[in-house]
Amino acid sequence: MRLPNFIIGGAPRSATTWLYQVADSHPQIAMARPVTPEPKFFLIDELYEKGLDYYSRNWFEQLPEGALIGEKSTNYLESSAAVERISRDLPLVKMIFLLRNPIDRAYSNYLWSVQNGLESESFDKALDRENERTLALDPKLRYARPYSYISRGHYSVLLGPWIESLGRERILILTTEELAARPALAMCKVTDFLHVERFQRGLEQIGKINAASRPPHADLSSELRARLAEIFQDEKHRLQKLTNVDLSLW
Repeated sequence: MRLPNFIIGGAPRSATTWLYQVADSHPQIAMARPVTPEPKFFLIDELYEKGLDYYSRNWFEQLPEGALIGEKSTNYLESSAAVERISRDLPLVKMIFLLRNPIDRAYSNYLWSVQNGLESESFDKALDRENERTLALDPKLRYARPYSYISRGHYSVLLGPWIESLGRERILILTTEELAARPALAMCKVTDFLHVERFQRGLEQIGKINAASRPPHADLSSELRARLAEIFQDEKHRLQKLTNVDLSLW
């Protein structure tokens, strides 16, 4: 069986598709195709029950021999089942997680939900109703989680089980803001982590990928930003203590 050497595991709306595309352009790396729908093999019970041979055949056997192979399933970050299954079935795999300022991530999630016809409330009202709507969510949307604006931003809670199960040395954590501000340097961290050659071309001209469209007058108000800042005020400290990642661009 051919199984992934590394997995891009989240967070949603944090430029994971951008990282997938850039990684796939590296001459020594091959990513599972297509980028959508994502494999989600370790997340969805019905897929996981088909076994690792199914996973290998459907996502990796057709990739070039000798390449370092990877996949991207952004919902792995928030799945306790994925932690358990990956740590057991892929004992050498490396995980890459992209984290975005939780305020901006929440608003991008909202814009994505609006864009896909899943959200009709104002952002303010949507924040108020997150818990009740999550409990009443249609099972067909259980992995998309279109209304999880706040809960998905508590990264320290989501990352804790991964670090405990895999160890910090097998996990690379980057920020979306770092990718935007210093893409070449950020990708050096990725290639060094994966032990492949560094990119020989510039990355600064690569544009946005999978960006949520912004409806007219869609800027986040200062009042809502302040509300979210209060909600997430302790998260940055907890995350920095847990991961020792540079969060200066948040």
